[in-house]
Amino acid sequence: MSGIALSQMTSQQAIALEDKYGAHNYHPLPVVIARGDKAKVWDVDGKEYFDFLSAYSAVNQGHCHPKIVNALTEQAQKLTLVSRAFYSDTLGSYEKYITEYFGYDKVLPMNTGAEGDETALKLVRRWAYDKKGIEVDKAKIIVCANNFHGRTITVISMSTDPDSKAGFGPYTPGFEIIPYNDLDALAKALEDPNVAGFLVEPIQGEAGVVVPDEGYLTKAFAMCKEKNVLFVADEVQTGIARTGKLLACDHESVRPDVLILGKALSGGVYPVSAVLADDEVMLTIKPGQHGSTFGGNPVAAKVAVAALEVVKEENLAENAEKLGKIFREEVRKIDSEMIELVRGKGLLNAVVIKPKNGKTAWDICVKMAENGLLAKPTHDHIIRFAPPLVITEEELHEAIALIRDSILSF
Repeated sequence: MSGIALSQMTSQQAIALEDKYGAHNYHPLPVVIARGDKAKVWDVDGKEYFDFLSAYSAVNQGHCHPKIVNALTEQAQKLTLVSRAFYSDTLGSYEKYITEYFGYDKVLPMNTGAEGDETALKLVRRWAYDKKGIEVDKAKIIVCANNFHGRTITVISMSTDPDSKAGFGPYTPGFEIIPYNDLDALAKALEDPNVAGFLVEPIQGEAGVVVPDEGYLTKAFAMCKEKNVLFVADEVQTGIARTGKLLACDHESVRPDVLILGKALSGGVYPVSAVLADDEVMLTIKPGQHGSTFGGNPVAAKVAVAALEVVKEENLAENAEKLGKIFREEVRKIDSEMIELVRGKGLLNAVVIKPKNGKTAWDICVKMAENGLLAKPTHDHIIRFAPPLVITEEELHEAIALIRDSILSF
């Protein structure tokens, strides 16, 4: 099997290789993708699919966007990495571009969303001691139940998901978990003078696209301001036009004190994440106190600028807003008792499934894959639908027909 060329490999062979040589930390649908373009992907047998996962919203700009790929290849032929031991001729321009794009004083570049969250946590704690005057090692950060901020030890320490958390202790202290979308619980937690920050997803993606009540973010932000607590938004999945605005926080005109971005910051071409904040917060971190060998490397810098340019040039937020409304309206019309609820914003949507005759969300996803559309269940009974934001209205209606046929087949 080791001599089989990639183009000749069957789905079964590719799956068998992963199963034998890879860690078993994922449970993929049995589809082996070989190529992607815009809103579609093709498997090793040449079968075409609509991609309604978008690599968990990393490919908002569509698969293999030529402008982003060109930025990658051009820079990769000149210089890929020098580390932050030296200056590069790309980083400063990227930092200027992204800070002006989102309206912050400074950016700290990293690679993955989890790294972005870890960076934000360090910033909040350092600010707590240097600026707010909390006693060293006493700072607390409020988080929400059913959150998803990654899978590092510190991040799972604040998780309520047993799959992510159980069996990996001891856990990092310093977090208070409150219910999501519960302002009374937040008000109570904020009474503690040792609280330094509130870390929140504007929409809980992994939890099943849980959209909070209108006004929740605005009120939560105001409550944090009143108590001199940093409002930290994890927009790794919801940011970069996914929900119909550049940021999900923009729906309520909230400007986070600390903003975490990742995934579509590179259009899915390269690992790029970023933490944005103003000087009062960002400059609490001094040389040697945080860093990353690859963070802010020349390829990442060029790729991120291209990815952000595409979002504006192709009006991806506007497209997500318009097509998201169509998606929710049309899916709500599907006459099936398996559909319990349809919710979302922009092109980040979920359908809550009521099992029928032993058939669950997983079975629907398998059927959709057979019919030419890829999506993945989250928490067994919810299917998240998040196509690349470059999908056309005609393609969206085509895809909805596949979803309808798949669900009605049960």
